[in-house]
Amino acid sequence: MNASEARLLRDTWLAILALVVIRLVVAAVTPLSFDEAYYWTWSQHLAGGYYDHPPMVALVIRLGTMIAGDTEFGVRAVAVLLALPMSWAVSQTATILFGGQRLASTAAVLLNVTLMVAVGTMIVTPDAPLMVATSFVLYTLAKVLETGRGAWWLAVGVAVGAALLSKYTALFFGPAILLWLIMVPRLRRWLLSPWLYLGGLVALLVFAPVIVWNAGHHWVSLIKQLGRAQVSQFTLRYVVEILPTQILFASPLVFVLGVMGLYALASRRGGATASRVLLNAFIWIILAYFAWHSLHARVEANWLGPIYPAFAIAAAVAAHGVDWSRRAKRLAEVSLRWAAPVGIVMFALLAVQANTGMLTGYRRDASVRSIGVGWRALAGEIAAVRARTGATCVLAADYGTTAWLAFYLPKGTCVQQFNERIRWVNMPEPDAAALAGPLLFADNVGAPTHALLAQRFDRVEVVGEASRWRGPFMIETYQLDLLSGAKGDPLDRSPPPELRGNSTAEEK
Repeated sequence: MNASEARLLRDTWLAILALVVIRLVVAAVTPLSFDEAYYWTWSQHLAGGYYDHPPMVALVIRLGTMIAGDTEFGVRAVAVLLALPMSWAVSQTATILFGGQRLASTAAVLLNVTLMVAVGTMIVTPDAPLMVATSFVLYTLAKVLETGRGAWWLAVGVAVGAALLSKYTALFFGPAILLWLIMVPRLRRWLLSPWLYLGGLVALLVFAPVIVWNAGHHWVSLIKQLGRAQVSQFTLRYVVEILPTQILFASPLVFVLGVMGLYALASRRGGATASRVLLNAFIWIILAYFAWHSLHARVEANWLGPIYPAFAIAAAVAAHGVDWSRRAKRLAEVSLRWAAPVGIVMFALLAVQANTGMLTGYRRDASVRSIGVGWRALAGEIAAVRARTGATCVLAADYGTTAWLAFYLPKGTCVQQFNERIRWVNMPEPDAAALAGPLLFADNVGAPTHALLAQRFDRVEVVGEASRWRGPFMIETYQLDLLSGAKGDPLDRSPPPELRGNSTAEEK
């Protein structure tokens, strides 16, 4: 490495470190989303699987809270820091597949300025560890290509297994790898090699805790997630959402470069065949599935997270690896020059808006539903009502409210979701005395659950209301009901929808 490349490498990592530090600061001051609070409850009781996802997100949060406690920063710290090994793996993959420190550095920086990574590693969901694992799947496959050594398939197995422990979307990696091997003639020899199948066995062994957990819980998690592929009716209403959301999550200029890179790879420009096919396989198989999925259900923007390591490399190929026409070259140069500033500004504006609402004049926006701004003060009001009424436990009707209550109420407070008990199957059952009552039920004013309480309790008394605010804007108001005289079990233990056809299913 010459002096110029060494300087570029240093500057790249300084920039990435600076971006990580910014995310850590924002992570410390931004209240948890309801999903993050929910995954935090998982981290309190680690298991081989959960109703919604495999366990990796719980492990990531547990590591952070062991370091920084049960705080917003503790929940998010490790996920934010995972951007560092992810960036390393992407830069190394880019170097192996397409050569050159400049292209590799660009890929790492472009990945970090996407909102998918900036927000997706700060707001902790299964997509954060999945993106990291995906980057290492690409890296280990690139090492297979570079070295020709079969032992690297064992590393591929570890990376794929880690991805499967993160999210079931990683099941698409199997077809992607198989397609890569079939489409590149010189790689077909691996189809007859024991190393490939040993790597598959390693992935299976890493994923085994999830299989064991599902086997012990009537396969509910796999049924829930794989059931999303079932089509009940077709609609075009969700198809049109995919493109604008991905432009936003990639940030517009990274998106332009990524699309240019995909065009170059598809037209056999930039890189060898094996390199082009690898990126295409990891991007287009996942895109094809979610395009199909959008014909019958909404595709959340973050679900496309695993394509982003490959997409960032494709964007870097567009910036440095293709001999464009003069007009296309100018577009690539302008996009590259402004991609990082635009991505950073977008992240900063999003952080300000989520925490304050200033950019919309303190009016409602999409973030108030999921980000728990105002929950600390709201939890204080609910705790005061609980103390005044002598309630022994606080109940809620959805997992998000339950998780927010568990995180923001004083430590040790009994908090339970009275329905959907499968979500809490890994947690110890609440003490019988705590459920003996009286119980405090919290849900939005006007929610239909309030009317249903009389069917389960002899006495339902409205004892207060508490509101959640973001600055001068009232987000929502909770009605607080005091419940006593349970007509049987105060918790609804009906099986989840996935198991209602199974008469032998029992929630454990």
